[in-house]
Amino acid sequence: MADEHILIVEDETKIADLLKDYLLKAGFKVSCLARGDEAVDKVKGLAPALMLLDLMLPGMDGTTVCREVRKFSDIPIIMATAKVDEIDRLIGLEIGADDYICKPFSPREVVARVKAVLRRARPVEAPQRRIAGPMILDENTRQVTVDGHSLNLTPSEFGLLSVLMASPERVFSRAELLDMVQGYRFEGYDRTIDSHVKNLRKKISAHLPDKEVILTIYGVGYKLSV
Repeated sequence: MADEHILIVEDETKIADLLKDYLLKAGFKVSCLARGDEAVDKVKGLAPALMLLDLMLPGMDGTTVCREVRKFSDIPIIMATAKVDEIDRLIGLEIGADDYICKPFSPREVVARVKAVLRRARPVEAPQRRIAGPMILDENTRQVTVDGHSLNLTPSEFGLLSVLMASPERVFSRAELLDMVQGYRFEGYDRTIDSHVKNLRKKISAHLPDKEVILTIYGVGYKLSV
C-alpha cells in the first residue's frame, strides 16, 4: 500500500483535505487537484493507483475527464457526485468509472471503497486461467481475450467477468455480484452492476456480434451462457 498513490480531483478544499487526511492515515500517498482540465496530464505524469474524481469540476467536468483518461489508461476511477438522480450517478460508470459515491459521504466509507477497488485491480498470487467458449480470462496477467481479440476492461468489469466465468450458467443476483465484485453492499448501489454488465456486453459483442454471452434473468440477475 505504501507505493499506491491516490489522486483526488475535487474543487471543494474541505472535502479534498478531509479525504487526503483519511487516506494518508490508511497508508496511501495522496495528491490533490482542484481543476478537471489538469487531471488528464496529471494522470499521465503521476500514473496513480486510483483516482477519486468529482463530477462537477471547473475547467472540465468529471465525465469528460473519465472519458479522456479511459483513452489511454485503465486505472481504477471512483466518481463522487452530489446529484441525486440515479441516471446522473450511473453515467460515469457507463463511460468507464469503476464505482461512484454520493455526497455527503463518510470518509471511512470512501477509504473502504478505495481499498476494495484496489484489491480487485491487483493480480492474484496464484495464476488462474478461466476458459468459457471463445473467451479466455487470466487472473494473473489480468488479460481477457474473446475469439483471439484482447479486451480492455476496467477492474470492475474484469472482476464481474471473472465471477461469471467461474460459474457458467449459474444465475447471480445483483446483490451477490455487488458483494463478490465490489467487495461491499450498500443500499441503492445494486444498479451499478447493470452499468458494468452493459459495458461488458458492448465490449464482448464487438467480437461476438451474433451471440449474447451475458443473459439477463428478469427479476433475479445475470448469468454467463457460452
